Amino acid sequence: MRVLVTGGAGYIGSHACQRLLNDGHTVVAIDSLYRGHRAPMDALSAGHPGRFAFIHADIGEGGRIRAALDEHDLDTVMHFGAVAYVGESVDDPLWYYRNNIASAIALLEACDTCRDGRGVDRFIFSSSCATYGDPPEGMIPVPEHCPQHPTSPYGRTKLHFEHILLDYAAHRANQDRPLALTMLRYFNVAGSDRTGLLGEDHTPETHLIPVAIQAAQGKRESMSIFGADYPTPDGTCVRDYVHVEDLIDAHVRAAERVKPGRAEAFNVGIGKGYSVREILDSVRRVSGKDFRVIEAGRRAGDAIALYNDPTKIQRDLGWQAQVTDIDEIVTTAWNWMQAHPDGYGD
Repeated sequence: MRVLVTGGAGYIGSHACQRLLNDGHTVVAIDSLYRGHRAPMDALSAGHPGRFAFIHADIGEGGRIRAALDEHDLDTVMHFGAVAYVGESVDDPLWYYRNNIASAIALLEACDTCRDGRGVDRFIFSSSCATYGDPPEGMIPVPEHCPQHPTSPYGRTKLHFEHILLDYAAHRANQDRPLALTMLRYFNVAGSDRTGLLGEDHTPETHLIPVAIQAAQGKRESMSIFGADYPTPDGTCVRDYVHVEDLIDAHVRAAERVKPGRAEAFNVGIGKGYSVREILDSVRRVSGKDFRVIEAGRRAGDAIALYNDPTKIQRDLGWQAQVTDIDEIVTTAWNWMQAHPDGYGD
């Protein structure tokens, strides 16, 4: 495959680039570097000369995107480029719609008109379990047919772009240009690759596992639990944590197995939920450190419990999470953050 990876300098996108290159594919990564990092792009370029290119651009720059698609004759798009903080989306919803919808439409237009009008053959979209909102009773674990009622602007942007993609795929089918479309609804992604090259480095950092690790490292005086009065066994939110390399394996399987003319949605998660308190206990076990935890109020847009029913993705893509023990996931994150105390340093 010849693959365009949007958001390629980000946490998940960089892991996708690495896996695709290791599998022998040609990769072009595009990233604005607003929250991505140049360092992993330079490392991948040095390790895979001639098969990897990085373009510093925004996904809304349709002309530059189309030029890259044409120049490299790219046939597959893995679209990770987005802003992705629930709380931030509540504070600035218009910015989220501009980035996650308006700019993504410009990307899709480039994908439609490239390669002398043939367009790309495959489009794999980084969607989210946030599209489900708070699943109704009887829908936990969450199947793909669960009603989608997102509770945040971030979740709504992901759902709206799913609708746009479905309409676009139908349009392509009517033109006898069938598209292989896959929408992967992630649950919480965590961990780092085992080579030690890539890790999770966000500014600001809001993801639970790296925040707890920073507290264990003494980089934070304390950390907060947002909501300790949820109707869950220990009062804190419950989430499904999938290792980043397992997540990327789902993308590769989707690219290989979803055929032109098909539009499929799959949940990607281990099928088990861990509470916030269980995650903090795991970080304590892995690090051997204790740290101060403050109980704070609930955050707007947070769902109570979200974890996956993996039946469909196991059946249709043959995918199954290889890492399901939370301590193993946390260990990979801890090891990278210990080896990179300043993140990528850029």
